[in-house]
Amino acid sequence: MQKTEFDIAIVGGGIVGLATAFKLQCNLPNLNLVVFEKEKELAFHQTGRNSGVIHSGLYYQNGSLKAKNCVEGRRQLVQFAEENKIDFEVCGKIVVAINNKETERLIQLKNNGEKNGLTGLQLLSPEKFKKIEPNAEGVQALWVPESGIINYKEVANKLAEKVKSINNSSEVITNCEVKNYNNSEIKTSKGTFKANHIIFCGGLFADRLATKDKIKLNMQIVGFRGDYYELTEQAKSKVSNLIYPVPNPEFPFLGVHFTRMIGGKIECGPNAVFTFKREGYSKTDFNLKDTLQALSFSGTWRLFINHWKFGLNEYKRAFSKSLFLKELQKMMPSLKIEDIIVGRSGVRAMALGNDGEVIDDFKIIKNKKNIHVLNAPSPAATACLAIGEQIMLEAKTHFNLK
Repeated sequence: MQKTEFDIAIVGGGIVGLATAFKLQCNLPNLNLVVFEKEKELAFHQTGRNSGVIHSGLYYQNGSLKAKNCVEGRRQLVQFAEENKIDFEVCGKIVVAINNKETERLIQLKNNGEKNGLTGLQLLSPEKFKKIEPNAEGVQALWVPESGIINYKEVANKLAEKVKSINNSSEVITNCEVKNYNNSEIKTSKGTFKANHIIFCGGLFADRLATKDKIKLNMQIVGFRGDYYELTEQAKSKVSNLIYPVPNPEFPFLGVHFTRMIGGKIECGPNAVFTFKREGYSKTDFNLKDTLQALSFSGTWRLFINHWKFGLNEYKRAFSKSLFLKELQKMMPSLKIEDIIVGRSGVRAMALGNDGEVIDDFKIIKNKKNIHVLNAPSPAATACLAIGEQIMLEAKTHFNLK
């Protein structure tokens, strides 16, 4: 017989929802929790489709929630992985400047990282960085020793397991889509449940879940698909660990990079193209509701107008292997077209303001009896345990939990 009454329901079985459940359960072991996940498996969307990098905290504005939670979250994530025998590696990465203008930004990145508490950052000459990544080319590189790699899907599943082991009355229910909710009643595809409070960690659908809770938003989630290529078996030896470009401060993306995955594959990407379906992973996926909502939002058009040249280049690259290769060759000129094969793709939830500006920081709001995670972009996977802790503390106060 399915239990239907809980103290707190968490909507979304991605890594942020599960880390929140874990932190609540650790802190209040008698709390009866339920996590609803609409897919047949946990971490199916953003969590399971990101690049698997443990971010260091290099890029984020000092004092922001991103910076604080990334540095603290990384520490907790590594500890959690060690304690639970999850494969990970703190292998370090290099950020490569390909011209003198980018070297100036490298210095700024190093200063920013140090302000955020990173240690061991070093500016390296080509002679030195080639000892780390022999096939990378550039005029200078920044060595970031605290970056690493992990399988976030494995982390998410372990968090779910821990929640249920701390309190066997708590549940994680997959294949269970939340259709509607009113006060303490939650209507799902598996029947009606009751919970005193709801925490929404809906990722790509965070804005729609908030609107159902009668929150007036001045933002919207717009989906951007990222396509990856993989290096062939013969070309894998060209990359040792992680090679990143210097990010362009005008754009909200880190650019295409080389990533060694925990399983041994080498991925390169992703690009960033507007998608006509929020969970559309192929180039031709289309959903009428998602498209109309995105294209009737003023913020989307303002973003397009402000960055039309960038957007056009990304679209061209999405449909051209040779253009994608050209971008990769900026850091690795020896790479050939036969070295790369089409890989997977993911969709990132980008929170846009009405003015077309990207809402860069994490955004968590309280509403009546509920809490909504409206924006949790990268490095949310790295920072998941710190974000979960922040939500847990806010829930204790807002829900008056004892």
